[in-house]
Amino acid sequence: MSKKPIPTTQAIRFLRTHNVAFEAFEYDYVEHGGTAHSAQELGVDEHCVIKTIVLQDENRNAMIVLMHGDCEISTRNMARFLGAKHIETVKPETVTKLTGYMVGGCSPFGTKQALPVYVEKTILALPEIYINGGKRGLLVKINPQDLQVLKPIAVEVAVK
Repeated sequence: MSKKPIPTTQAIRFLRTHNVAFEAFEYDYVEHGGTAHSAQELGVDEHCVIKTIVLQDENRNAMIVLMHGDCEISTRNMARFLGAKHIETVKPETVTKLTGYMVGGCSPFGTKQALPVYVEKTILALPEIYINGGKRGLLVKINPQDLQVLKPIAVEVAVK
């Protein structure tokens, strides 16, 4: 029985170029299924499935925030951390324009534009994480320490 080849996305190319060890997992993507669906499909804890969220401040300065699948981002705390007046999620078409990825398939790796990356501090303490591999229905398992290739800034902005 032959294994299905891994789709070659910008994220997969980025991981290979930066010598990041990963294991790819494809699953049946469901619109608005979110991390609960992908965690169930892979049989893993939703807390270890990491969301890639694109936000912007009042001046339209965009950023990526990596958050546990079972948590939300406190935009108020994120704004406070950045010294911004307001933080909000960007529209789906803006996500694609900035990252080259669609909502639901957005990866922090290999984005079209280099955006600052913020990571919820507790993600770095996990033994492994599952994060989008650059398309809907594709997650990659990596060591959270390998997120260092993104030069992320650790934040504490999670809300259960």
